[in-house]
Amino acid sequence: MLEPYLNKVRIEAGCDEAGRGCLAGPVFAAAVILPKKYLNPYLNDSKQLSAKQRLEFKYEIEKKSIAFAIGISFPEEIDKINILNASILAMHRAIETLSKKPEFLLIDGNRFKPFPKIPHKCIVKGDAKYMSIAAASILAKTYRDGFMTMISKDFPAYGWEKNKGYPTAEHREAIMKYGITPFHRRSFKLTETQFVIPFT
Repeated sequence: MLEPYLNKVRIEAGCDEAGRGCLAGPVFAAAVILPKKYLNPYLNDSKQLSAKQRLEFKYEIEKKSIAFAIGISFPEEIDKINILNASILAMHRAIETLSKKPEFLLIDGNRFKPFPKIPHKCIVKGDAKYMSIAAASILAKTYRDGFMTMISKDFPAYGWEKNKGYPTAEHREAIMKYGITPFHRRSFKLTETQFVIPFT
């Protein structure tokens, strides 16, 4: 079972993101504050769960968390400030919209820019170590997947309802055939040749 907290006496928020490696769509981040007594032996990194399990946990986390929030950085921001900075920006946006201010931040990964007046600790593979980070990974993933499924209705050729914007062979082939959309990240290598035309 994952660790319920790093420090029992302070209010901790776990933070994680989803969608860094995608060719299309925003990067989503989540911040979650769980009750100290919350325990669930099945809670895990979102990548270790099925889509059905993630949705079940999404509803449980939203119901039982003390506070949760979602932050987004869109493709134009990713292209302007790079994916790392956009991911951190999305986490900051999630943190600043929490209904309860945390006293400490548990950040998945090894890179982060300090959030004003709240200390933090970066934890490599933290989503497989701490419950609050795992919860954040689940919310970031499920909210992003929902967004990609929604916009896939306007751009059905790219298969976003299935690949969620990740660089599958089918996604790259669609880019070559139909061009890029406003949701594609122009700063990424979208095809093997990187010659693409705008979606028309």
